[in-house]
Amino acid sequence: MANEELNPTEQQQANEAEAQPVEEVVSETAEQNEAEVEVAAEETEASADADKLAQDLVAATAEIESLKDQMLRIQAEAQNVRRRAEQDVEKAHKFGVEKFANEMLPIVDSLERAIEAFGDDEALKPMREGVEMTMNMFLSGLDKFEMKQVNPKGEMFDPALHQAMSMIPVPDTAANTVVEVMQKGYTLHGRLVRPAMVIVAKG
Repeated sequence: MANEELNPTEQQQANEAEAQPVEEVVSETAEQNEAEVEVAAEETEASADADKLAQDLVAATAEIESLKDQMLRIQAEAQNVRRRAEQDVEKAHKFGVEKFANEMLPIVDSLERAIEAFGDDEALKPMREGVEMTMNMFLSGLDKFEMKQVNPKGEMFDPALHQAMSMIPVPDTAANTVVEVMQKGYTLHGRLVRPAMVIVAKG
């Protein structure tokens, strides 16, 4: 029976039966190749996405650093502006009365000259005391605003505070010593408003 020839129909069925496993293998191989191509494509796309994300991260980090630097600069500038404003306000409080005080100084000078003019005359003593009291009131008012008198008689000459009107030889006196004050000077909060006019001993 095994040696009997098959009719054409049976032969075709046998051939188809033998060919079927080969087609399945080819189909499975093609499907596997397609899957591998898809995986490779997905990996390539993922790699491209990762590179783009890395670039975006670098750009974002650089932008953040730039914004932080700008913010620090703005804060520093704001602090400088506030500090300058505070200094301006402080100077305005300290030296706002300088012009007014300067106008008062000639009055104090006149009162001092009046006291000197009275001399030691006992008959004029009440008037001299009244003028002295008025001058002391003026000086006390100026002192409340940190207006200090510069009266350097007997001190060493200081060009930052004194103005030398002349130099004269004075026995037994060190050179550059102030021997006479022609007009007293004044400072306001430590800043010179008017130098003292003085006569200095010559060396």
